[in-house]
Amino acid sequence: MRRWAKWLVRVAFAAVFVVNVQCALQFVLWPGDFAAAYELSGVPGEAAVRGIGIAFLMWNVTYPPVIVSPERFRSLGWVVLVQQLVGLVGESLLLATLPAGHDVLAASVLRFVAFDGAGLVLMGAAWACAIATARRPLGVQNT
Repeated sequence: MRRWAKWLVRVAFAAVFVVNVQCALQFVLWPGDFAAAYELSGVPGEAAVRGIGIAFLMWNVTYPPVIVSPERFRSLGWVVLVQQLVGLVGESLLLATLPAGHDVLAASVLRFVAFDGAGLVLMGAAWACAIATARRPLGVQNT
């Protein structure tokens, strides 16, 4: 990968990572502030939102190695992109299956769809540039 392409990947993946972790930490630390957006309330609602935040944190452990060394962790870069795609498709299906009358919930899910879609485009474009400038064939690992 060319030096500029590595930095493009780092910046794109780091931007998505920072927003993901910020959201996750807010869900973990202040779940009551977000429960109503998912039509949840009380202790069960806070536990559900906190659980989502914990899942976000787990999902994001794949980002730092790619940010530090995109060329070394090529396979993990693909994993991050697939994770983002799974999130986007899953959230889109969730949104599409919500019945009418859940406007606040739909708006909350739509924000995730929009962010994950934008993140996938940003990271995918950076990754495509990096792969296109790679000095070794796709899939070949250093030994």
